[in-house]
Amino acid sequence: MNGPALHEPSSPASWRITLPHTTAAVPVARALVRTALTDIESSPDTDTAELLTAELVANAVEHTGGQDPIELVIELLPTGCQVEVHDSNPLPPGDLTAPGPHVEPDPWQEHGRGLLLIRTLSSSCGHRPTASGKAVWFTLPTRPPHAC
Repeated sequence: MNGPALHEPSSPASWRITLPHTTAAVPVARALVRTALTDIESSPDTDTAELLTAELVANAVEHTGGQDPIELVIELLPTGCQVEVHDSNPLPPGDLTAPGPHVEPDPWQEHGRGLLLIRTLSSSCGHRPTASGKAVWFTLPTRPPHAC
């Protein structure tokens, strides 16, 4: 890690961590999301949050040149959570919010499904420019408490 996780005491609760520009950032990001979601009673689906976070971080590492760090931001909202990954590439991510015409992943390729997973499994997703590049984000709703 390039820096400590910073828990920002505010409402809603949020975490911000700077990650290295390597694939080693992926398991660190997954662990931070899992830890953050244990803080809320009716949390979003942790497995889905980990999977989508891993996709965002892996995409940032793969599609951003150089060694600029990546920043992970997790916000716990009254209705769920929002996860953002900041990188230094200002170009928008491919087909995050709307698939292009006839764009389906090749079933024989190992890559090409990350944005499809994010679009399909999140309640909303998108990207926005930042002062140093862009932020790509998704939200997940809380799950209703399980009845006994």
